[in-house]
Amino acid sequence: MSDMKRAVLFYRDVLELPLRFESPGWTEFATDGATLALHASEGSSSEKNHRKQVPAGTCRPGLSVPNLDEFHKRMIERNVPCIQEPKEIFGARVAQYLDPDGLAISVGEERRGR
Repeated sequence: MSDMKRAVLFYRDVLELPLRFESPGWTEFATDGATLALHASEGSSSEKNHRKQVPAGTCRPGLSVPNLDEFHKRMIERNVPCIQEPKEIFGARVAQYLDPDGLAISVGEERRGR
């Protein structure tokens, strides 16, 4: 993350992930079954780069939400860049957004009946 405070505001306040630990160089969010950790770094990504092949060693966080349409509406209202509108991919509804550093985040709708 190029700006940890900005990243915390996005992940905590916009995506509404529960904050577990925060420091200038390392921050953790508690999610069901996993911890999302952010670390400080230099440089940033861009939307243009994420439309191309993502190089090895890069990650794309994925979140699951109960209602993708409601989540998408909230992200648009909060001016979060959307790089893929909600659509069905391999039997699941998925959308993609960019965080403040341009990191793509995949968001899928929880499958019902499992």
